[in-house]
Amino acid sequence: MPYIHRIHPEILQLTDSLALRWYGLSYLAGFLAGYLLLKVLIRRKLFNVSVEQLQDCLTSFCIFGIMLGGRLGYFLFYQPQSLLKDPLQLLRVWEGGMASHGGIIGGILVLIWWAKKHKVSFWHLSDNFAVVVPLGIAFGRLANFINGELWGRPTSVPWGMVFPLEKTVFNPGNEWGHLRYDLPTLQAAYENGFLVTRHPSQLYQALCEGFLLFALLWFLRNRPWSQQQQGRLSLVFLIGYAFARFSMEFFREPDARLFFGWMSTGQFLSLFMILGAGIGLAILSKKQEPTTA
Repeated sequence: MPYIHRIHPEILQLTDSLALRWYGLSYLAGFLAGYLLLKVLIRRKLFNVSVEQLQDCLTSFCIFGIMLGGRLGYFLFYQPQSLLKDPLQLLRVWEGGMASHGGIIGGILVLIWWAKKHKVSFWHLSDNFAVVVPLGIAFGRLANFINGELWGRPTSVPWGMVFPLEKTVFNPGNEWGHLRYDLPTLQAAYENGFLVTRHPSQLYQALCEGFLLFALLWFLRNRPWSQQQQGRLSLVFLIGYAFARFSMEFFREPDARLFFGWMSTGQFLSLFMILGAGIGLAILSKKQEPTTA
C-alpha cells in the first residue's frame, strides 16, 4: 500500500475562521531564512546595504512583490475567470494559490522601484536577492505538499503517493469532505481504483527549483565570477529556475490548458524566461559594469 497523503494543513485552530497553517508558516520560514542569509552577505562585504535598508527592502519585496505578484499571477495565468467572478479571492491568501512566475515578476518590479528610490544599483540588489529566493520557493513547494495540492502525474514508481484531493468529492464541504483524513475510506478508494498513485512532484520541485538552485547560487556568490560583473547571478537564477521548472512539469499533473497539445502553462512561461535571461546573459558578457552598489 503506497503512502496516502493525510497531513492536515492546519497546525492550530484558533477560531472558526482563523487558524495557524503550515502554508503561512512556510512563507515565514522562507522570509527568515532569506533575511539571515542576506545579513551574512552584508557581513562578508558582498552586499552593500545596511541591515536597516535590508529590512525595509525585504519587507517590500515579500509583501508587494512575492505575495501580491504571486497571487495576481496565479489568477491571471491560471484562473482569470475565477477572479472576475469573485475579486475578493485575491485577498484570501490562506486558501492557497500562488504562481511562482508572478511572484518573480512582482519581486523584480519591487526591486527596480526600491533601487531607484534609494539610489542603489538594481543589479547589485537583484544578484543578492536571487541567491536566497530559491529557498522561499523550496518552502513554498513543501507547503504545496503539506496541503496535498499540485500533485504529480500517475506513476508506478515505488515512492509514488496517493493524494485524495485529486478527487473533488474529498474537498471540504463536498460529498466525502468529512472523510478526507479517514484512512480506511482512502485505502478502499485506492484499492477500487478511484484514487491512483502519483508522483510527489511538489517534493521534486522543492529539491530542484529550490534547494539545489540555492546551493548553486550560494556557491557562485562567493566566487569571483559573480563578483566581477553585476547581473550574472540574477540571470543565472532566472535560467536555472526556468529550466528546473520546465523539467519538473513533466512529472506534475498538467493544467487543463495546454499549449501545442503538450506544454503546460508553467512550461510555456518558463520558455520565455529562459529566452529572455539567456539573451541578457549573452549581452552582459560582452560589456563590463562596475561591481559596487
